[in-house]
Amino acid sequence: QVQLVESGGGLVQAGGSLRLSCAASGSIFRLATMAWYRQATGNQRELVASISSGGSTNYADSVKGRFTISRDNAKNTVYLQMHSLKPEDTAVYYCYANIVRNYWGQGTQVTVSS
Repeated sequence: QVQLVESGGGLVQAGGSLRLSCAASGSIFRLATMAWYRQATGNQRELVASISSGGSTNYADSVKGRFTISRDNAKNTVYLQMHSLKPEDTAVYYCYANIVRNYWGQGTQVTVSS
């Protein structure tokens, strides 16, 4: 069983920055593909960024050049550094892990004011 706990969300003005963290339980974190998804009100959940166990990353076109996903296997933590935030980035951000099966965090709210 893997538990994911997100932190770092909040309210920020457009153009600002936030860093989200996701702490994972379990000794096999280093083997997991990790990702951040987001869901805005009225929209479907969408992939923001992912990082493989080997460190390969993938980003949604809407965040390329602004967001960076990274992981620290020693701390069982994945991060999402967000710069140049826009009002359209407002959403609940969810941490995701795939280790044999899928796991989701509880979500953290990010609100970007114009």
